[in-house]
Amino acid sequence: MQISYEIVVTLGPSSNNVLIWQSLLAAGATAFRLNTSHLSLSQLQRWLDQLDPFLASLNPCPPLVLDLQGSKWRLGDFTTCVLSPGQHVELVCAASSDRPNVLPVPHLDFFQAASVSSDEIVLNDAKIRLVRESIGTETLQARVIVGGELSAHKGITFASSDYRQEELSSKDRSIFEQTQHLKDVRYAISYVRDAAEMIKYRTHFGHSAYLIAKLERQPAVDEARSIAEAANELWLCRGDLGAELGIRSMAETVRRFSDGIGDLPVPVLMAGQVLEHMTEHPTPTRSEVCYLYDTLRTGYRGFVLSDEVAIGRYPIDSCRIAALFRA
Repeated sequence: MQISYEIVVTLGPSSNNVLIWQSLLAAGATAFRLNTSHLSLSQLQRWLDQLDPFLASLNPCPPLVLDLQGSKWRLGDFTTCVLSPGQHVELVCAASSDRPNVLPVPHLDFFQAASVSSDEIVLNDAKIRLVRESIGTETLQARVIVGGELSAHKGITFASSDYRQEELSSKDRSIFEQTQHLKDVRYAISYVRDAAEMIKYRTHFGHSAYLIAKLERQPAVDEARSIAEAANELWLCRGDLGAELGIRSMAETVRRFSDGIGDLPVPVLMAGQVLEHMTEHPTPTRSEVCYLYDTLRTGYRGFVLSDEVAIGRYPIDSCRIAALFRA
């Protein structure tokens, strides 16, 4: 099987210099991605100062994808901690916290949503789970059900909630203003709810901007065709989709979506733990490789690699495995 497909690699601490970028391209990468949710505006500018001349020197120039937070909720700044089952924590409406057992959530609408959402709160792609015990105006008390290490800016949501204020943050708007002049820059918008929201973004960014809609919620998957009319590309993101729906429902939703992928008018990429095993190991699992093959045969245009290349121990090897079926 020899086909052409895309491999978007996310840059981070494990992939932060020119030599590694050159090696990633040689291994099969076709685009670079920065997740701006984990970067301040000044940190983003430092990345751009290094990347822009490197990309400009290449012919053709690989696209640079900037992942915007959109309407997704994320934790604020705090010191990395380990949550244990049974531990009590407080969630507060704040940009940061230095108090133990207090997690900042800088989104007022998260607390507004609490009373009309499920009691279960999931963090970091559902790797950590809390159960809500009480609600205040801008605070929430919870108990840890499934613990683990937790760091700043990880995603947080209710296991079931229809409440959301869909709009670009001031930071997202600033990023667009800061980067729209770059050559072949693309914007991946997180947590798109439906076509109406995507049309808002298209109106804001303009017709010439290359927009990627990240499908991470059930309504977005259901409206994929309508969303595609306002987007240049779709990403099916299994991490947050699994956090929202649960593991089994996520798998069923992905299967139904994949069965109709050939009817969509824009390219679709698969994202979320594509080669998760290689974050810590030099080789993939057999099931990961088989899934790569099946995904391409289904009609996906390629993959988005995240932790594997951003913080993983084997970023080049991960990219090479993702490109396995091109050779």
